[in-house]
Amino acid sequence: MDMQGAADRADGILDAVLGEVNPEIQWAHGPTSTGSCDVSRMRVVMTIVSEQRRGSFLGVVDRFWRRSGYKIKAINKDADLPAIYAQTSDGFGVTLSVGGKGQAFFEVDSPCVEESEVAESTSPPNGPSYEGIYPIPRPNVHSDFWSAGAS
Repeated sequence: MDMQGAADRADGILDAVLGEVNPEIQWAHGPTSTGSCDVSRMRVVMTIVSEQRRGSFLGVVDRFWRRSGYKIKAINKDADLPAIYAQTSDGFGVTLSVGGKGQAFFEVDSPCVEESEVAESTSPPNGPSYEGIYPIPRPNVHSDFWSAGAS
């Protein structure tokens, strides 16, 4: 597998987990980064996930990854900045982390693969793309379910 193949695999992993979250959350592409033999893709959750719903959100993802055969490497149970770290059977690292203001980030890191050029993701975001805007804004999309209790 080359770096483009790894980026495509990462996109598939991200598409699958985001498709599992119901009700749907809005997301935008985060940066793609490449190393000497690896690639990383990120998706930034733009839906406001309230503190009250954060555990449910993390639980949906945790259960999906376990059903998908991913090995859960670690869980950070910090109340403000929780995270789940997992690994696919083919060596891709998968992370869901919650950062400042409750913004959630999904990231997939490839194992070392053959060096190649890497194109931008072809998965269209389900909201504004924020292309060329850095940093991506804090979550700004209200969901009757995921944002319940948020002020």
